[in-house]
Amino acid sequence: MATAPSSRRKRQSESLFFNRELSWLDFNARVLDEAVSEHNPLLERLKFLAIFSNNLDEFFMIHMPGMRERIDEETGRTLGDRETLQNLRAVRQKLQPMLDALYLCYHELRGHLAKHGVVIESVANLNMEDRELLNAYFENEVFPVLTPLAVDSGHPFPYISNLSLSLAVALRDPRTGFEHFARVKVPEPPTLPRMVKLGVDSTRFVWMEDIIAAMLPRLFPGMEILSSYPFRVTRNADLELQEQSAADLLEFIAEELPKRRFGELERLEVDRNMPDAMRETLLKELKGVGEEVYTLDGPLDLGDLMPVAMLDRPELRDPPFTPGIPVALRTSVDIFSSIRQGDILLHHPYQSFDCVTDFLRAAADDPQTLAIKHTLYRTSGDSPILEALIDAADNGKQVACLVELKARFDEANNINWARQLEKAGVHVVYGLVGLKTHCKTTLVVRREEEGLRRYLHVGTGNYNPRTAATYTDVGLLTCDVEMGNDATELFNYLTGYAKQETYRQFLVAPTSLRKRLEELVARETEISTPQHPGRIIAKMNALVDPRLTRLLYAASQAGVQIDLLVRGMCCLRPGVAGISDNIRVVSVVGRFLEHSRVFYFQNGGDEQVFIGSADWMPRNLDRRIEVVAPVRNPLLQSTLKQMLQLLLRDNCQAWDLHSDGTYRRRRPATGETRVSAQTILLEQLAE
Repeated sequence: MATAPSSRRKRQSESLFFNRELSWLDFNARVLDEAVSEHNPLLERLKFLAIFSNNLDEFFMIHMPGMRERIDEETGRTLGDRETLQNLRAVRQKLQPMLDALYLCYHELRGHLAKHGVVIESVANLNMEDRELLNAYFENEVFPVLTPLAVDSGHPFPYISNLSLSLAVALRDPRTGFEHFARVKVPEPPTLPRMVKLGVDSTRFVWMEDIIAAMLPRLFPGMEILSSYPFRVTRNADLELQEQSAADLLEFIAEELPKRRFGELERLEVDRNMPDAMRETLLKELKGVGEEVYTLDGPLDLGDLMPVAMLDRPELRDPPFTPGIPVALRTSVDIFSSIRQGDILLHHPYQSFDCVTDFLRAAADDPQTLAIKHTLYRTSGDSPILEALIDAADNGKQVACLVELKARFDEANNINWARQLEKAGVHVVYGLVGLKTHCKTTLVVRREEEGLRRYLHVGTGNYNPRTAATYTDVGLLTCDVEMGNDATELFNYLTGYAKQETYRQFLVAPTSLRKRLEELVARETEISTPQHPGRIIAKMNALVDPRLTRLLYAASQAGVQIDLLVRGMCCLRPGVAGISDNIRVVSVVGRFLEHSRVFYFQNGGDEQVFIGSADWMPRNLDRRIEVVAPVRNPLLQSTLKQMLQLLLRDNCQAWDLHSDGTYRRRRPATGETRVSAQTILLEQLAE
């Protein structure tokens, strides 16, 4: 039967967009390649294994439920039109080879690390002295915590919470000959470590579940242990908060958080050697896993390798470095006078995040500071920034902090900080109903001789000192009058009932950011000529938005030269003849997580550069509070442009996206100079 014209046009349109979940998996494959790469030190490679595993957990908790919802929406369509169902099958086909490569890499790394004294032991291979040490540890620390659970007519199969690791145990009663099934939950950090050291200062480790499996006779005395195998479940953790009906948003989210442990089942991981009968028992009792069962050739949840990867073994780690300080902040008496002399660009982690914390600390202690306003999306558990806000309130400043309680997986931490800030007298608001506040903005108001002056920091990354050591982000310290006015009106919007929709310099989602970005791309398209083609360079974490993607296709067809630095998901298909042959997509995955968002428009020679918090995704443009700010200083514009061009020249950590959807890693050609953008930026900016 012929395909209907409307359906055919729809498929042609869809062929210009890659599936976001498959693109996400491609990003994680690039992370895995860093673990495989022999150019990286051994413990750094182990770190990338752990990151890959943690990323995959998030994929199943967040992205897979979204796919299943779209599959339900497609029910009733013909098989050929059920695109999401086909993509789900493609996800399964792509995942298992990646998991096979993951465990092949783990076993190889384990062997290499053992040669350097970092050993992950099997209990079966331990000597008598080590066994006695583990026996004592088990009796004193582990045994009192464990709760073996029988499964029979009097003991229903227990509920298995999200990301919990368990042992499935087959037993036989020697008196009756009957066989039984039991479950033992493996304790999780911080209750007990997953990687147990064989000695206080040892670099030899044993997996906790391996210890428990060896001690099962102690848990089931009088029973014959037939076998035991680990299994792990992942559940839907994408909370659907009906916040519109909440009288108190903080208490509402605090009550909703525990539900994350009880979402629908999304994945079952089992040991490769688990017998079919035991696996069928699990599938029967768990109900709802379907085809999402993955057999793994080694320990489940390699994310718990991170403590091993963080061992203090410098010879097995990347070379240490001391973050630099911008010249403007090294030579001035105080940070406010430095900012008055000119805007200051910060580039983390190459330059110290202390510059940001010092800004807040100076404001908190400064007698001329009248008010501080701050947005918090994610931070560390011991944040010096929030401690500065508390001290500022103690010092009599007017302090307001918007704490985004809906920051996924940081809700509990943010609830804790919100309560501490409120107790200290900080004016705390929890965000806007129906919108997440994702912008990274701080405003300081000072009384000076000339009158009130506003200082602000606008950034691309979270106010988190820990992640600032490993995420690449940029920030701007400025006392620009128009941006100061914008920041004041932004905070009035966030904390009050102001219906601000237009700003002088800020591009703010969801009111003006999308419209302005679309105008900037359209303008580059309109003024592009064969003699003077337009130019766009955009760096972000993800490009998913269909409207902006179509505008980029139109710009390409008008001759605009477009370079996109997209670390993660990218739904735009580059290199399609007549459609996107002027678009290049590059992903850089290296020692640091590329996290900054920087947008460059040539604008006929009157160049414009922006930095901010927003990726080009519908959620960022339409359902979040985001701030993108112009960098107006020509010298700082040039600095950011050079950074973008350096990343585009990278031939060590850069990957090119091709029109068929494959990513290919760049390698220096014979005789070609190696260009590692992150290494060069370290050399240029760090101490």
